[in-house]
Amino acid sequence: MKKVLKIEIAVCVAIGALIGVGFYTFDYAKGLSYLSNDPKACMNCHVMRENYDAWTKSSHHKAATCNDCHIPHEFPRKYLIKARNGWNHSKAFTLQNFPEPIRITKPNLQELQNNCIHCHDTMVSGIVGHDWKKDAKNPPRCTTCHRSVGHMNLD
Repeated sequence: MKKVLKIEIAVCVAIGALIGVGFYTFDYAKGLSYLSNDPKACMNCHVMRENYDAWTKSSHHKAATCNDCHIPHEFPRKYLIKARNGWNHSKAFTLQNFPEPIRITKPNLQELQNNCIHCHDTMVSGIVGHDWKKDAKNPPRCTTCHRSVGHMNLD
């Protein structure tokens, strides 16, 4: 009986330690800030400072936050993509295996394109409805011509 009790106590201590480390890490990484719509949350990582500064100089600074452009607007996709990006960013920054300057991923580039069309639908509906070649490797994107709209002077 004593052996079972010791094992139960050890398991409880291990689980408690894991939960404690998890909460500490979440707090240290300012995890709650990522649930907000505040663009300063993106600056929690030093590599995003340049992107944040470029956004403050852009034409969209007063019209759109990071989430407006980079995250889907509809529930639950918004939080699923935020969770995926949070996991990917946490892993990359912990392991220090990300390119500098940081670059947008293909799935996030598609979200960006979708959000450009969503916000500017009445203006671009004729362009978006155009029948582009289905085998095109690089279909035209809003950011091809309007690169500095969201992040002024970023290459």
